Amino acid sequence: MLPKGGKKSTAPPGTEKPRRYRPQLRYELIGCGLHGHELVGTDAAHLRPSDRLVARDHDGLRWHRCLRCDSWLPLPLPQDPSRPFPPGRAEIELPLRGRPLRDRYVLRLIAVDRVIHVLVLGTLAAAIFLFAHDRGQLHRDYTRILADLQGGLGGPINNTGHGVFSELNRLFALSARELYLAGAAVSAYTAVLAFEAFGLWFARRWAEYLTLVETGVLVPIEIYELTTKVSALKVLTLVINLAVVAYLLISKRLFGLRGGGAAERAEQEADRGWAALERADPYLAADVGETST
Repeated sequence: MLPKGGKKSTAPPGTEKPRRYRPQLRYELIGCGLHGHELVGTDAAHLRPSDRLVARDHDGLRWHRCLRCDSWLPLPLPQDPSRPFPPGRAEIELPLRGRPLRDRYVLRLIAVDRVIHVLVLGTLAAAIFLFAHDRGQLHRDYTRILADLQGGLGGPINNTGHGVFSELNRLFALSARELYLAGAAVSAYTAVLAFEAFGLWFARRWAEYLTLVETGVLVPIEIYELTTKVSALKVLTLVINLAVVAYLLISKRLFGLRGGGAAERAEQEADRGWAALERADPYLAADVGETST
């Protein structure tokens, strides 16, 4: 709900009234908890009026504003300042905040999931190629071990058509050519996931499309598998993939949804730059109010 003036609330991160059923997750506070606050002017001898957005002197202390989470931190005046004034705005590289920071964390979380898949599938591909290369020797050893077990038990040990021995029989029934093709397919899919993880980590738009298509193709297959046999892992995988698809479609506005890329860029630009810091600065708002009165 918007206030009477029609303007959206711009309370600094962490100062909003908590919602009862939808708590607000502040990625700025997470970023500062992981990397520390982003402060400027800690080594400056003096402050200028134009520095009031990022630092202020009061009662022998210098209050510095974190450019990421908007916290004001009191520090003593520098004993040996290395510069006369804090750097100007053109010299400061602002950290991500707001929607751009949220998207970075979410996309990198998806990238980490893809990296885990790359490690697992890469290991599987290597195992398939090794199995195909030594298939003949492995099959002879397997046959000998199976014969010894059957002789010791006095009969066949694989009558149900299920279990490890049945799966091994199906595996050895594949030709070396079929195994190499399977290994190549797994390797190709692993390469796609690695390429996808790289693009997501650096927030590339093409990687978002690639992830949506790759994940969207798997969803119907996962739903079909649940109709044959339900397991906790299958349900969890389906839920994660549906969440990824929903996030990319709704929040990232892929394929022109909700205004497409132009609307997504405009939304992110609103949380970038010095204008965003000015909107979230309660001291600046108070100064403006005093000036207008």
